[in-house]
Amino acid sequence: MATGADEGSSAAFGTLTNAGDTDVTIVSASPTASTMVQLHETVQNDSGEMVMREVDGFTIPAGGTFTLEPGGNHIMFMDLVAPLVAGEETEVTLTFSDGSTYTFTAPIKDYSGANENYEGGDMDMGDN
Repeated sequence: MATGADEGSSAAFGTLTNAGDTDVTIVSASPTASTMVQLHETVQNDSGEMVMREVDGFTIPAGGTFTLEPGGNHIMFMDLVAPLVAGEETEVTLTFSDGSTYTFTAPIKDYSGANENYEGGDMDMGDN
């Protein structure tokens, strides 16, 4: 699912499943909803504060799952090109380390956020 937002940023959450017999790594995502995307993890910094930081990829183990969730790993959509309205859908294409892609449609739902900060504090995440 993607979270609804009028402007600024949004995120994608859900469970990714790998039915194959080898690990796969997501290295990027291309939503139709935004011009900039990052793969984020949420970790505790040295001050004990929960912060988001960009990662190079998410590995889904062979025969396993990988969870994208509020307050954890997620796909961050920044610079939205139009509002994401709850009840509608948005398309997202994932690119894997071997160059293959997978496109899916994500439902848009309301969500107020887990209130993390971006590590370094230099990213404008908008109002959402």
